[in-house]
Amino acid sequence: MKKTIGVICGGRSGEHEVSLVSAQAIVAALAPEQYRVKTIGIDQQGRWWLGPDVIANLQTGKEPYGEQVFFVPDPTQGGLLRTTGSGWEPVAIDLFFPVLHGPNGEDGTIQGLFELGNVPYAGCGVLASACGMDKAVTKELFNQKGLPQVPYQVFFRSEWEADPIKVITAVEHLPGYPCFVKPANMGSSVGIAKATTQEQLQRAFADAVRYDRKIIVEKGIDAREIEVSVLGNDQAIASLPGEIEPGGEFYDYEAKYVDTRSRLLIPAPLSEPVTRRVQDLAIRAFNAVDGSGLSRVDFFLDRQTGEVWVNEINTLPGFTNISMYPKLWEATGLSYRELLSRVITLGWERYEEKQRNATKRLPPV
Repeated sequence: MKKTIGVICGGRSGEHEVSLVSAQAIVAALAPEQYRVKTIGIDQQGRWWLGPDVIANLQTGKEPYGEQVFFVPDPTQGGLLRTTGSGWEPVAIDLFFPVLHGPNGEDGTIQGLFELGNVPYAGCGVLASACGMDKAVTKELFNQKGLPQVPYQVFFRSEWEADPIKVITAVEHLPGYPCFVKPANMGSSVGIAKATTQEQLQRAFADAVRYDRKIIVEKGIDAREIEVSVLGNDQAIASLPGEIEPGGEFYDYEAKYVDTRSRLLIPAPLSEPVTRRVQDLAIRAFNAVDGSGLSRVDFFLDRQTGEVWVNEINTLPGFTNISMYPKLWEATGLSYRELLSRVITLGWERYEEKQRNATKRLPPV
């Protein structure tokens, strides 16, 4: 029997547009003999819309974007509801597939909504999503698991606004120049800047604090950028690694989605020991945040020393036609369509596993 998949995209995030492109690719690729697809778009105001033209309407700003629907966190209602002349009726969805990059979608918030509604969904759960989104928390978890990371410091927007000279002095002491300044809770390289001087550092902070209250400053190293895709629940597997050769100075938002000079090398030209090393570290990073379903783990490979550093984990990586996550699995032997089916199956498996948990106190065994 066909399953109905609700692909959710858009959202109140700086990555709204990227989300729509990812969702377009997923909707087009889901096997019609296996799945019925219902597209759900969330606009920049946070309203939910249902319909086959939702993505195109959101991209062009054509309102109404579709039929307005509502998610109710009531386990007896099935999640999504539409209005009728006499009240409300459920919209049949067997599994929700969130494709919401960035805040309010990749950070555990919508995953918590799904948990309250007790509905199946694809991808990482609340904990992994929240931890993976907050790069400062992620770094602490990676430290606890002994994963190698470049030197870094974390600052709050309030610290910067109260005494920017104190923050600059701290940065110049550690990690020093060059360094990268990034919002702790953004993706797609939004708000990230490289600083080699005090003036550049001031501009980088001024930009980064527009996106988040927590800012990470990392030591800049001469490194190759390596990425590994992870798939699974308790027993995860890692793809072949890929390498990014950015068209600009580093792999920023423009390089990812606009600049056609950037190149993806798949598989990455690495020795077998280094390949095994990044695959092992990718799975360890995935487990460190209690990942499930899918994630992409990014690394720095020091050009001078050959040392491997874990950069970050992305619990809801891009699914566009040029995204690294599906391309790495394709190179590993799993097609885009097969990958989507695996992600959906993993979501079902996690849901069924969670249904085994008692929701009320039981007598001792």
